[in-house]
Amino acid sequence: MTDPVKLEDEAHDIMKRKQEGIDIPLNRNVQAKTTSTFLEYVKLVHNAIPELNLSDIDTTSIFLGRRFSAPLIIDSMTGGTAKALLINGRLAELAESYSLPMGVGSQRAGLVSEKLADSYTIARKKAPNAFLIANIGGAQLSSGLSIDKVKKLIEMINADALVVHLNPLQELVQPEGEPRYSGVLKCIADLVKVIGVPVMAKEVGAGISREAALKLNEVGVSAINVAGAGGTSWAGVEKVRAESASERLKTRLGELFWDWGIPTALSIIVVRRALMKLPLIASGGIRNGLEIAKCIAIGADMCAMAYPFLVNAVQSKERLYQFADTVIAELKSTMFLVGAGDMKTLKSTKYILTGELRSEVNEY
Repeated sequence: MTDPVKLEDEAHDIMKRKQEGIDIPLNRNVQAKTTSTFLEYVKLVHNAIPELNLSDIDTTSIFLGRRFSAPLIIDSMTGGTAKALLINGRLAELAESYSLPMGVGSQRAGLVSEKLADSYTIARKKAPNAFLIANIGGAQLSSGLSIDKVKKLIEMINADALVVHLNPLQELVQPEGEPRYSGVLKCIADLVKVIGVPVMAKEVGAGISREAALKLNEVGVSAINVAGAGGTSWAGVEKVRAESASERLKTRLGELFWDWGIPTALSIIVVRRALMKLPLIASGGIRNGLEIAKCIAIGADMCAMAYPFLVNAVQSKERLYQFADTVIAELKSTMFLVGAGDMKTLKSTKYILTGELRSEVNEY
C-alpha cells in the first residue's frame, strides 16, 4: 500500500520544482549564451515576382493525419502547479480557437496527485476538439514506469498522441535528476506497439543527432521533435536551481554544459537527410514566423514554440492571442516574399546555407 505521507511529500517536491520551472525562465536569463539556433545562417531567397496575393496565402498544415491552421505546435511546457493551471488553460483556449496542436508538460505530477492532475486535465476541458499531446520522460520509462500508468497519462487529457521527452542533460544537472537511460529505446518500442496513439520523441534543448534519429525511427516513433540548442537552456535552469540548493557539483555541471547540444537548424537538416519521410518537428529557440518559414524550408513539417507562448500566456489571454496573430502574420509575410502560396511550395523554396551551419553540415 502506498504511504499517503510519502505521496504528499513527493507531490509537494514536484509542485515546487514545476513552479521553479516556470519562474526561472521568466525571471532569469537562462537562454543560450555562446551558441545559437544557427537559423541566422539560413537565407531564404527573395522573389520580386511572387505571382500571388498576400490574402491568398494558405498556411494549412497536415500532421499525423490532422489538419491545422498553421505549421505551429504549442509545445510541452508546464503542469503540476496553480500557475500551470492558469497557463495551460489559456494555451488550450488558444489551441482550440486557432486549430493548433498543444502539448502539456511532463505529467508524472498528475500520477502522484489528483490535485496536480487538474493542471493537465484543464487542457481538454478548455480545448474539447484540439489535438492534445500527452508527455512523459524517457528517464521515467527507463526507471520502470508501467504501460498502464502511461495509459493513465493519455486518459488524463484524452490525448491524441504521446511524446516521450529525452532530456539526459537536464536529468544530469537537475538536483533531483534521474540520469538513467539504460533500455529507453526498448521502452519506447514497447509503447509504440501497445499504447494506441502515435508516439513521438523530443529533446528539450540539446537536439537530435542523425544517429539518434535513426534509432528512434527503427523503434517506430511517428514523429521526432529535434528541440535543438539555441533557445532556453535547461542545463541553465537546473544550474540556477542547483545553486540555490547549494549543490556544488550540479552547479558546476550546469555551467559547463549550459550551451551543450546540436543547434536547431543543424539538427533539422541532418535528421531530414537521414529520414526523408518521417514527420519532423522543429523547435529550440524559434521566436518568430520568419524562423518558422526557414525551418519548413530546410526540412521540418511543423514547428513548435514554448518560451514565447509561456511569456505571453502568463500576462493575459489578449497578449497570447496577439502573439499568435503576429507569428502567423510573420509566416505569411515570409511566404509572400519567397512566392510560396502554401506549405508544399514553402517546403521546396530555395535557401542558402552560410557560415558555421554550412561548414558543419558539410561535415556530415
